[in-house]
Amino acid sequence: MKIVSLLGVGVIGVMLGGVCLMSQRKSLFGVLLSMEVFTLGGYVIIFSVFWVLAELSSLCLIFLALGVCEAALGLSVLVSLIRGVGSDYVSGLVSGHF
Repeated sequence: MKIVSLLGVGVIGVMLGGVCLMSQRKSLFGVLLSMEVFTLGGYVIIFSVFWVLAELSSLCLIFLALGVCEAALGLSVLVSLIRGVGSDYVSGLVSGHF
């Protein structure tokens, strides 16, 4: 029963991250945060599936490492954008001043 609830939390996390990702229109920081929620939801799903199979593979750690790399790259792009343009608004990217 706990595994089903853990899988449900992962599915809700993925859906919440997807909805937030699609609804972000102003800030790149909000997009990065919603992608992190999406990644953590995917990690919870993968972890619960491997827990049911009683085979905690190294795939969980690989996925978590890729999520950390994604976060580090996103943060570096955010810092570069703020230094170059002066804000993290997506409308600044459309005007082509980046």
